[in-house]
Amino acid sequence: MRKDFLGRGWKFPFQFDPSSGGLQMSEYEENIRDCITVILGTRPGERQMLPEFGCRAHEMMFAPATAATAHTIARHVESALVRWEPRIELVSVDSWPDDGGQIRLQIRYKIRSTLSEQELGLLLTSGG
Repeated sequence: MRKDFLGRGWKFPFQFDPSSGGLQMSEYEENIRDCITVILGTRPGERQMLPEFGCRAHEMMFAPATAATAHTIARHVESALVRWEPRIELVSVDSWPDDGGQIRLQIRYKIRSTLSEQELGLLLTSGG
């Protein structure tokens, strides 16, 4: 199956290709996963030419790790991904506090063009 239409871009985090000396690229499902990571890792206002780009989950950085905080983070993630990643359809965004004072996030999505279901798990920790 040809997957060129899924996209290709710089690998995130940026890495150099040891064989060519150029930037490593990501393709297809990996590129979508990298783009999701970029969206979630960007605070709105960081990009001068696209100030609304990103995810508001950073606003919760120092909030207590409670079910209410986890719910708010999940809504911010859902909103950001629906707006900024048109190649996917969200199936679910679940989050919950763990015993270590961190928030666990589980994102399930379907790639629109292939109907392939993917999952991405993240651990959010405070900046303190």
